[in-house]
Amino acid sequence: MYFKKHISTISSVISNEKPRVALFRIISFIFYILEGKFAAFCIGWKNSYLGKGSRVIGTRFIVLTESVSIGRHAWIEVIVNPFDSKVYPVISIGRGFYASEHLHISAINRIEIGDDCLFGSGVYISDHNHGSYKGDVQSHPCEPPVLRRLSSHGPVRIGCNVWIGDNVAIIGSVQIGSGVIIGANSIVTSDVPNNVIIGGIPAKIIKRFNFLNKKWESCPKN
Repeated sequence: MYFKKHISTISSVISNEKPRVALFRIISFIFYILEGKFAAFCIGWKNSYLGKGSRVIGTRFIVLTESVSIGRHAWIEVIVNPFDSKVYPVISIGRGFYASEHLHISAINRIEIGDDCLFGSGVYISDHNHGSYKGDVQSHPCEPPVLRRLSSHGPVRIGCNVWIGDNVAIIGSVQIGSGVIIGANSIVTSDVPNNVIIGGIPAKIIKRFNFLNKKWESCPKN
């Protein structure tokens, strides 16, 4: 899939630019791809791409399959919670995952992303907060946020074939079904069923896919 995409990009450059500009852009593009491939190889990601300026922390706890492409300036971090030695955090990313620039994923519990997902720019996914704001023991507002104990109320699980628009924030504990589309600038804080389009703050269901007529149908407003 990614090979075909690169060929398509080069073909577009050749057809749309002056010869000298096309040559310069093609050479730059080749170096851009090789640099990202080498970065992914260095951290053990097979047949994948990691954009320039990215940070990946906690690689022992990050599980990837093949053909993953992550754009520039990503920040992917697994934090081992010093207050809970029994929990081993995991970030799991499925095959065919593609993310644009400025992806931020942070886990102290578990974040799972299924196969063939597409993320826009600036997507943020976290399974925890600085402090606890529900339950028996909660954080005090006089305590500096940076000093508050990290807390997680459960994992984040995202199904297959999910398309997430730009600047979406997903804050766990959340389960997002397969075939879901999330509109740009949405905030997701609750579970999402399969095959729906959601959007807003907080995100709500806008459309569902009807398998009988093969169309997305609007949902009644609450």
